[in-house]
Amino acid sequence: MSLTPEEWGIVELSLRVGLWGTLCSLPFAYAAAWLLARRHFPGKALLDAILHLPLVLPPVVVGFALLVLFGAQGAIGKLLREWFNFTFAFRWTGAALAAGVMGFPLLVRAIRQALESSDMKLEQAAQTLGAGPWLTFLTVTLPLTATGVLHGFVLAFARALGEFGATITFVSNIPGQTQTLPLAIYTATQVPDGDAMVWRMCAISVVLAVATLIFSEVLIRFGNRKAMGHDG
Repeated sequence: MSLTPEEWGIVELSLRVGLWGTLCSLPFAYAAAWLLARRHFPGKALLDAILHLPLVLPPVVVGFALLVLFGAQGAIGKLLREWFNFTFAFRWTGAALAAGVMGFPLLVRAIRQALESSDMKLEQAAQTLGAGPWLTFLTVTLPLTATGVLHGFVLAFARALGEFGATITFVSNIPGQTQTLPLAIYTATQVPDGDAMVWRMCAISVVLAVATLIFSEVLIRFGNRKAMGHDG
């Protein structure tokens, strides 16, 4: 199976969109997971439900919400354009935003589980020895939850690679800018001679999906072995 330069460009764009979308959502996901795992406050259940909406809403609805908020004339998008001369509209950054939002709940869930299963006594011991909140986080909390963070990152990245509905609704299907693997496959199915490209793009999608899922399973087993004290 040999890909054309155009198809390699689609694969590269998909990987870039998925990677940046997941990376940029990571700090927000960790903050949200920490809030849900470590704090009790009114409306916690509602916040949890809102954060997980991308898992249950039709992706087109999420894409439309992004368009309303971050489009060229959106509430946030207009300010970004006027203040920083930056726009998400019809650019790969918009595709990355859509991908990051769709994978966000998976990232939050994995990090929250890691936080809830970590031993808080170790954090308390560090603070008793004089470590401040940020030092405790960097030297104790983050290492304890690293496997969960990586696991969530891989799952969110895999979800980002398969994102279609929110992307096409938010930033359209523009070759070289927003046309990721799912959008390229959809486009190829609409032309009479596109079958060969569809098969090649589908094969690449399967390979990437299987690789990320295997890596996720390896991380889970590694984390379980460490938790049991058998990380050797």
